[in-house]
Amino acid sequence: MTYLSDLFIDGNWRPGSSGERFDVIDPSNLSTIARFAVATEEDCMAAVDAAAKAQEPWAATAPRTRSELLRSAYEVLTEEVEIFAEVMVRENGKSWADAVAEANYAKEFFRWFSEEAVRIPGDDRLSPSGDKRILVERQPVGVSLLITPWNFPAAMATRKLAPALAAGCTAILKPARETPLTAAYIVEVLRRVGVPQGVVNLVTPVPTGPLVAKMIARPEVRKLSFTGSTEVGRDLLRECAGSVVSASMELGGNAPAIVLPGADLDTAVEGALLAKMRNGGSACTAANRFYVHSSLHDAFISRFADSLTEYTAGPGMERTNRLGALVSVAERDKVAALVTSAVSEGATIVQGGHSHTGGAFYDATLLTGVKHGARINSTEIFGPVTAVVVYDDVDEAIRMANDTEYGLMAYVFGEEREALSVARQLEAGMVAVNRGVVSDPAAPFGGVKQSGLGREGGSEGILEFLEEKYIALTA
Repeated sequence: MTYLSDLFIDGNWRPGSSGERFDVIDPSNLSTIARFAVATEEDCMAAVDAAAKAQEPWAATAPRTRSELLRSAYEVLTEEVEIFAEVMVRENGKSWADAVAEANYAKEFFRWFSEEAVRIPGDDRLSPSGDKRILVERQPVGVSLLITPWNFPAAMATRKLAPALAAGCTAILKPARETPLTAAYIVEVLRRVGVPQGVVNLVTPVPTGPLVAKMIARPEVRKLSFTGSTEVGRDLLRECAGSVVSASMELGGNAPAIVLPGADLDTAVEGALLAKMRNGGSACTAANRFYVHSSLHDAFISRFADSLTEYTAGPGMERTNRLGALVSVAERDKVAALVTSAVSEGATIVQGGHSHTGGAFYDATLLTGVKHGARINSTEIFGPVTAVVVYDDVDEAIRMANDTEYGLMAYVFGEEREALSVARQLEAGMVAVNRGVVSDPAAPFGGVKQSGLGREGGSEGILEFLEEKYIALTA
């Protein structure tokens, strides 16, 4: 398979001005599959210039035109879903099933926001005093810098590009250096369907932090949408403060999963497997801390362990493998270190606990005897490791679940009325009740506390790229 590996600036694929490139690695066998262009400061500034030049005409484009371009991109990605998935498998390492699921999820953002593009809301009302008409319009915020992570290279790109373009904003996409090929493929699809020159640009700056800061400092850049770690998010917020750039942030998570005493075990185990093992655990929404009531603990562990035997680790292009590689050897070793740390703090390995040589693979792993507050319960695992804490009192489980600076996602399994009551007490932007997946293009995605600012997806997602303008008219 031939991969696009250049920058995309002002409607053209081109190498970086320095001529330098970096390796893109297949984590399943550690081979180099492409050498992607390095973006210099000159390249990054050229991307800002191109987006700024295209901003006014793109904002003036009819909503229906923007809508139909996004719909066309959705249709191309539907036709090429296996190509889309293969790019992700090769550079990210995920299993084939996870890659196909992500490809189908990612393309839905183009369809959803193609429909939202023609439904941008406004308001016209009489003031209470009766002396004026209050006209509220929503207009594109302007040039938008979109920064995406490696774990969902397709979905995170389309979840930002689609609402930005639907709102009438031009965009500069900066993907993770581990997974630039998926971003390049998406941008090429947008070029193929006719998105105008300069509206979408793609850069991979090196060094990343300083050059991203220089782009944020440009007065033309009015929006930053970032998905990544809380630590980097804090740094970017400081950069945004310098020129008061609007910022949307989807940051780290440390999702609890509470199994209540009245839970149906079949539902709990099935949902817990999805919550933990989707994308090999490399998800900000992944269940990170399992709190299982003592009355169900042993049965839950037994059933969960049996189910994990079906998650064989191996190359994603071998479609029977349910567990792919982590994105890099460094990520694999980080997961292994967390398991070692948990054991040193008193946890027991029920299953798994092994790395593989020759690729960035780590076995599906189950730990019991984990203590609340242990290192593995205070860190995003981002791997296929399930760490279980036993509890006796539901109120204590809620307290432990909320005992974190993060608040992105939470899971509750139990009798519906009690589960819903617990869900409402959890400090999280999203809660799944008796299910393992919540993501949907039609739903607002985002967290509270240090897990983020703003929402992506749903009717709320396009509002992140719009600004309200109040016009006063004589009544």
